[in-house]
Amino acid sequence: MQRFFLLFFLGLSAQFSNGQKTNFSYLDVFNLQYVSDPQISPNGDWVVYRRMGFDVMKDRAWGNLWMLKTDGSQHQKLTSREVSENNPKWSPSGDRIVFSSSTDEGSEIYLYWVKTGKIAKLSQLPFSPSAITWSPDGTQLAFSMNVAAKAPVLAKMPRKPKGAKWAEAPRITDRVYHEADGRGYIKPGFNHIFTIPANGGAPRQITSGDWHHRGTLSWSKDATAIYFSANRIEDWEYRFRNSEIYSVNLKNGDIIALTDRNGPDYEPQVSPDGKYIAYLGYEDKVQAYQIRKVHIMNMDGSDKKVISKALDRSISGIKWDSNSEGLYFNYDDKGNGKIGHVSLFGKVTKLADNRGGTTLGRPYGSGSYSISKNGTIAYTHSRPDYPAELAILKAKQKTPRKITKLNKALFDYKTLGRVEEVWYKSSFDGRDIQGWVVYPPNYDATKKYPFMVENHGGPILNYGDRFSIEMQLYASEGYIVFYPNARGSTSYGEEFGNLLYNNYPGQDYDDTMDGVDHCIKMGIAHEDQLFVTGGSAGGIMSAWMIGKNNRFEAAVVAKPVMNWISKTLVADNYFGYANSRYPGQPWENFEGYWKFSPLSLVGNIKTPTMVMVGMNDLRTPPSEAKQLYHALKLRKIETVLVEIPGASHGIASRPSNLITKIAHTVAWFDTYRKNKENEKEE
Repeated sequence: MQRFFLLFFLGLSAQFSNGQKTNFSYLDVFNLQYVSDPQISPNGDWVVYRRMGFDVMKDRAWGNLWMLKTDGSQHQKLTSREVSENNPKWSPSGDRIVFSSSTDEGSEIYLYWVKTGKIAKLSQLPFSPSAITWSPDGTQLAFSMNVAAKAPVLAKMPRKPKGAKWAEAPRITDRVYHEADGRGYIKPGFNHIFTIPANGGAPRQITSGDWHHRGTLSWSKDATAIYFSANRIEDWEYRFRNSEIYSVNLKNGDIIALTDRNGPDYEPQVSPDGKYIAYLGYEDKVQAYQIRKVHIMNMDGSDKKVISKALDRSISGIKWDSNSEGLYFNYDDKGNGKIGHVSLFGKVTKLADNRGGTTLGRPYGSGSYSISKNGTIAYTHSRPDYPAELAILKAKQKTPRKITKLNKALFDYKTLGRVEEVWYKSSFDGRDIQGWVVYPPNYDATKKYPFMVENHGGPILNYGDRFSIEMQLYASEGYIVFYPNARGSTSYGEEFGNLLYNNYPGQDYDDTMDGVDHCIKMGIAHEDQLFVTGGSAGGIMSAWMIGKNNRFEAAVVAKPVMNWISKTLVADNYFGYANSRYPGQPWENFEGYWKFSPLSLVGNIKTPTMVMVGMNDLRTPPSEAKQLYHALKLRKIETVLVEIPGASHGIASRPSNLITKIAHTVAWFDTYRKNKENEKEE
């Protein structure tokens, strides 16, 4: 194996020296790097970020901390440690950086002194810390951490004889939320807020009780209180969307609720002048999609108001400007990541485009930013031809400057597929629908190419003009790839995103097929060379499409929901759909749940179909995929089941599984391509 990789990299070096460009290929995945979580210093001179990549031998993502000046100079690794490092945060004065890092015993809190370059481990914690936050005077740190609780005991078992090898004790739970995809069984316990001296010392638990206290933490200006979000109500497990903003007094532990409404209020941020608390949230109308808005209130919870009414887009990542006159934030607009600013009086200004590039598999929205006291923004910048690089945008400037080129050595010698934006009209109601087309490298318009539809997951998510490993590898294999944002997608406003409420799948099917017809009119798709795939909600749509028509030569349905009755009551997030997907519960509305289940259309399917799922998937369990596979086998339709060992819903979380997914999809489609070079007839 080592010899293989040695020969591979020697071949890569020879290719570079000869100046020959080749197509992006499977093993190139392991050479990709990208910027994540950039944190700019208070004075705007330096940025520390997490440099991400993929370990070809250990088959996993890795990341450690690097820093550089905002002019792009002095690019250097933060520490000499070769372990996972993340969540860097500058001290208020900019003289230190706190971060968390892995050890043999788990994740711990570390401190880096900028002037000397020395580091120290500050903690020895039983569980990993999160949301590490500096106090305004730089003397303390706050963080959230799990505190274990005991599982229920129902029966007293007799004592086993010494040396006897009995079966393991049963696992007993009485919680609504007790397992999570990618994590498995959730051990009993609750997250609580702790503080620790910034120079090290004993951690002190600030909150208590059987509630979770996690997410953003924000100190009062005088460091006597911490503001946080939680769901400290009696039936919190069943009102799972709800959360409120609270304050906790650090001297006596008194907790005061500052908000009180049905819906999520979270991510509190105290203004630099100590007068206001900003937070995100919405009044829960119990629908499929509701946009998050920026609210502000006085420190005592009075005079609450929404200040982002002018923007019909969901907002995240709020940060105060240094003058306490407004807030910066993330949002997506028409499949593109933005950074904006809203004043206390509601004026919204777009500051930057193309934030993203940290979700490499498929072109989902992602990325982050930070802001210095002088208004300089550091953020992850991505386009379809590269994943996240570090960009700097100074105050009052219009054009950002990219200061890293982590993938230059790779992409200078690779030919990628060109990405083109397309718009078309919905045949159902005339709405404008957006999509993107990826052309094979060195595309020749005089030739006929197979055409692949790739449906996104969610469905309340969005694809966009961002780098995507999957789209590029499909294009490298000779496919034109079309990926649309059908109705229900985010970044087009609340009304558009909520069109699937009690109607999913619905006219998103029409939107997708209208996109296929649009591409046929463009001359880039051909009726006898259509293929379809997608994962999760994209798997649902792919199964729905081949149940509604027989226009596709082949399909790959990945990690789908086939039966909403079984999915709703088996998946790890079963409670999340119980009140907002369809009216009533499955036993109350059997006909309604069945009507929208792709399994109801399986009798119509004639398309050769590969069914793919991770064997550890708790979100769309393997039993869902097997319902489709077994039904097709009983009907003697060409089909195959691909089960990926150890993979959860995020099949692509391990690079080799990402490659497995793409390679098997291509292999299945290639079987039904009519223009393969080794075929004698067209």
